[in-house]
Amino acid sequence: MISTNNFRTGLTIELDGEVYQVVDFQHVKPGKGAAFVRSKLKNMRTGAVIDKTFNAGEKIPRARIDRREVQYLYNDGTDYHFMDMETYDQFSMSKEQLGDAINFLKENMTINLLMFQGRSIGVDLPNFVELEVVETAPGIKGDTASGGSKPATLETGYVVQVPFFVNVGDVLQIDTRTGHYIKRV
Repeated sequence: MISTNNFRTGLTIELDGEVYQVVDFQHVKPGKGAAFVRSKLKNMRTGAVIDKTFNAGEKIPRARIDRREVQYLYNDGTDYHFMDMETYDQFSMSKEQLGDAINFLKENMTINLLMFQGRSIGVDLPNFVELEVVETAPGIKGDTASGGSKPATLETGYVVQVPFFVNVGDVLQIDTRTGHYIKRV
């Protein structure tokens, strides 16, 4: 059990039989009445975000999330296939289970599978991935690092806004938490 006074971003809790991750929280002490904690919780299975208010000091069960190292193998059109790095067992996950993570998955990439009570609830990607640009408008001499952006399609099919100097074949570092371009590698 964990007290709502100890909430922090990224903490996983169990609420109504579901696993939630604390996205945002705020301790509120009104001038009149008892203190409370206003929070935004993300359902780890569905990805839905809810607003929930708790009394200050209320005890909530902490969810124990197991992490297993897996390797992304391939996509067969409907499912994404992975291999457990310890047991070499292969399994698949649907597009719905993976959510936005499909935008950053490259073949042979090692990631963490999140498990709760023996069932997979999602994946944990590294904060940054390096992806190659496969389609974008050509760069023109004189374009600088500032002053605008253009869309670029990456090798995974994800489209990101990049500076004008980025060309096809460039490898870019992308932040998986926000989906934004960071730098050219």
